[in-house]
Amino acid sequence: MAKTPLSDADSAPLDQLGLENFAPYLMNRIMGRYNAALSTEMAALGLTTPQMRSLAVLSVIDGILIRELAVYAVVQQSTLSRALDALVRDGLVRRETDATDSRATRVYLTDKGREAYARLWPHMAEAYGAMFKGIDAAEKEAFVGTLRTMLRNIRKHDF
Repeated sequence: MAKTPLSDADSAPLDQLGLENFAPYLMNRIMGRYNAALSTEMAALGLTTPQMRSLAVLSVIDGILIRELAVYAVVQQSTLSRALDALVRDGLVRRETDATDSRATRVYLTDKGREAYARLWPHMAEAYGAMFKGIDAAEKEAFVGTLRTMLRNIRKHDF
């Protein structure tokens, strides 16, 4: 069966469009491979994917509110809570009550957490680089720009 052209994809059923032309499928496959590429190093550090994502976000936005961390790390809040319990237990992060809202909690990387993330980062960078092998800088920049636009189109938060 001939596949539907991408220009007609908004209304075409998936069986006509094909998985190889369905962006959500491709994005899930790519992220699955990215996470799998990090699995050995994460296991060596005793980290799960939600924990790794939390450390990565905290390396950029330290002291973030838990509810915001859940959004940035793309983790359900209940899953994040268990991940943070383990990270606190292992001394990689610490929780503090927010100074302006005693009902809210902020999360911070500890020195040990920064060390664990520093060990993981080269593997993350390598997996990221593998995704863009053979793609020139202009095409990569345009693709990332498209992803940012897509996120703005569908996001539920101001960040």
